[in-house]
Parts: sequence; C-alpha cells; structure tokens
Amino acid sequence: MANLAQWIEGARPRTLPTAVAPVLVGTGAALGAGTVAPGRAVLALIVAVGLVIAVNFANDYSDGIRGTDDDRVGPLRLVGSKAAAPATVRTAAFVGFAIAGLAGLTLVSLSRQWWLIAVGAVCIAGAWFYTGGKRPYGYAGLGEVAVFVFFGLVGVLGTVITQSGAPGPLAIVGAVGVGVLTCAVLVANNLRDIPTDEVAGKRTLAVLLGDADTRRFYAALVVLPFVLTALSGLRSLPMLLGLLALPLAVVQIRRVLGGADGRKLIRVLRDTGLLLLAWSAATAVGLTLGLVV
Repeated sequence: MANLAQWIEGARPRTLPTAVAPVLVGTGAALGAGTVAPGRAVLALIVAVGLVIAVNFANDYSDGIRGTDDDRVGPLRLVGSKAAAPATVRTAAFVGFAIAGLAGLTLVSLSRQWWLIAVGAVCIAGAWFYTGGKRPYGYAGLGEVAVFVFFGLVGVLGTVITQSGAPGPLAIVGAVGVGVLTCAVLVANNLRDIPTDEVAGKRTLAVLLGDADTRRFYAALVVLPFVLTALSGLRSLPMLLGLLALPLAVVQIRRVLGGADGRKLIRVLRDTGLLLLAWSAATAVGLTLGLVV
C-alpha cells in the first residue's frame, strides 16, 4: 500500500502551477475591470487544483492498467509501480473530480452563470478521456489542444466571467498565454517520454513530431507569450511586467534546444511550470494595474 509521501508524489505537485496560473490571470483581469471577489477566486482555485490532481490520478490509473507506465523515467506512478491498487487510484481521481465539481457548482450559483455547468461537465469528461476509455485522445496527439482549451481559454476566461462578467481583449491575451505555456509544460513531459511512449503505442504529439521538431515546438511555445506581452504593452503599459519572466524562459529554451534528455527533462518540466507561474503572476499584476494607469 502506498504511503503518504508516495500519494503526494503520485498527485504530481510539480504540475500544480498549471492550476494556479489561470486563476491568477483571470483574477487579475477581474480586478482590472474593477471587481474584487476573493471568495469566488478561492472557489475557482479549488476547482482548478481539484481538476489537476484528479486528472493526474486518472492518468496514473488509465496509463497504469494499459502498461504504459511499466518503464518510466519520470516521477512515481502509483499503478505502474504497483504501489497502489488501480481501483484505489481511480477512486482518488473521482474524489478530486467531486471536490472540483462541488466547488464549481457553488461558484456557478454565486455568479448565476448557469451555462458554465455544461462547461464544467465537458472539463471533467476531457480530463478522464485524456488517457481513459477505449479511444483516449491523449494517445492520438490531441493533448496539447485540450490543454490549451481547458487550462488557457476555459480556466482564465471562466475565472473572469464568474467574477466580473465578459472578458476584455487583454484577458483573452492572458488566456492564450497561459494556454500556450501550459502546453509547453505538457510538451516537456512528453519529450522526456518519447522513447517509452513509442514502445507503448502512445502517439503523443511529441511522438508524432519526433525529438528534434518537438524541441523546436517547445521553444516556439515558450516564446509566443512574450511576443503577446510585448504587443499588449502597446495597449496597456503594465502588461509589459510579463517580460520579467523572460530570463526564466531563455534558460529553459537553451536547455531543451541544447539536448537535455532523460532526468534532465524532469528539471525542465518543473522549471517550465515555474515559468508559467512567474509569467502569470506578473501578467496578473499588469492586468490589475491596467485599471489605474
């Protein structure tokens, strides 16, 4: 039976920046629009964290029963390592989905944006069928599309809508930036796993592109948010605060283009998450200050 430390590792805490980032940017946009709603921001964060932990356990379960995780370089997988029974990990995923769902329903009831219930249901289904079911879309090179939509567009804009209403152009820019950098986190993960995923028949986008093109794709994903930041600065000067995260981006691009592999990519994965968090925090401040500048 897995101990507490193994359960924590199985939840993959390195991925939690992908949950925090959209709520930061969305809340910054809401503050910039003149709305202060800390309770709704906390609920949005619970939804995001619950979904990320749930999808990590769901992936652990689905990949584990398929044998995809039998030979991994990355962090501990509970089912693949046989540290926990598949049914127990599946239950942990369902608990995460339930927590996210309850927080989401509370948030919807406060904001009166009832149509978001359908969006939440799609998010949960998307989280499960990423690697679950008979035809998981994560095995068909569509993981990055889902990440961009769910973590970027839905995560950021949903946070804005439930706090201040319709998002403005700069909030949309923030949503695109968060989505793209979250894709970079996934690409770093899948770049590391190309050799084992090929053997297991998991056709991620990284497997389809190959090692060299995946590295270039990663670099493009990391650069794009800073291009958006620079362009946004023409409309609102505080948006340029996002450029403060540029040194972190340069370090990661140099590592990936320099050929980092295996366990070195675990560090890239972690630091890309920190880059996402840093850019999002700085952009959130820029969105907030846009109201007074």
